Amino acid sequence: MQTLFETSLSLPLIQKGKVRDIYDIDDNRMLIVTTDRLSAFDVVFDTPISQKGVVLTKVANFWFDKTKHIIPNHLTHEPLSNVLSVAEVQQVEGRAIIVKKLKPLAVEAIVRGYIIGSGWKDYQNTGSVCGTALPDNLQLAEKLPEVLYTPSSKAAVGEHDENIDFAATIDILGKNMAQQVKQASLSLYQFAADYALSRGIIIADTKFEFGLDENNQLTLMDEVLTPDSSRFWSKADYQVGSSPKSFDKQIVRDYLETLDWNKAPPAPTLPEYIIQKTADKYLEVQTLLTQT
Repeated sequence: MQTLFETSLSLPLIQKGKVRDIYDIDDNRMLIVTTDRLSAFDVVFDTPISQKGVVLTKVANFWFDKTKHIIPNHLTHEPLSNVLSVAEVQQVEGRAIIVKKLKPLAVEAIVRGYIIGSGWKDYQNTGSVCGTALPDNLQLAEKLPEVLYTPSSKAAVGEHDENIDFAATIDILGKNMAQQVKQASLSLYQFAADYALSRGIIIADTKFEFGLDENNQLTLMDEVLTPDSSRFWSKADYQVGSSPKSFDKQIVRDYLETLDWNKAPPAPTLPEYIIQKTADKYLEVQTLLTQT
């Protein structure tokens, strides 16, 4: 299977994202293609990560199936041949899905089980994470006393999401829907974290996106619990007080932090060993999670 950086299909292109290309099918469906493009610090790199799109698609589909008892999702399970030519199917096979069109909610649901990343910086400065006060003397990468729901507002393409409190999500979604999103997010995280731990993976934090179907039913969409939307750590290597080894693109971020780069386009060229190491980590997490 070849690396896919750009897609070219006969369907109308709705949006070209940092990693995903979204095509229109009809009033009820669209096609999402996950490419091998890599983004870090909201910048897309010229060099793709081989098979990254296939891994992300397999992992997301695995979780969509595993969590459908908690909440419905956007998958239709239709074959690509229903909407694409033979040549087009070959181009995107293994990395494209046909999904229901939903009304997306303007809130990104972030759930944190451990203190790391921006949450750690916030805690060091304020003793809180996104406005939630935490006990003193927590260490880097420590498991939080309880799982935190720290939503953010969905920014326009090319802009950064902003952390908001739960009251702000009520203003955006209404009280009932805001509560549904929070509860679904916490339930999804807890279920997935318990399962992943049994496979030797700690899910430190993750994000979920939701939409409403034609009956205004809350529905899970976009991607779910992938190495792009989550922070996965090796349970065997985990040690409180140090930044754990990751199964995600943290390898790339850590490398970029050693460079004199302002985190604005153009992106620097990544060395081959970083590209390969990242590709291997994506594949490893897929194998650990999904193998029977």
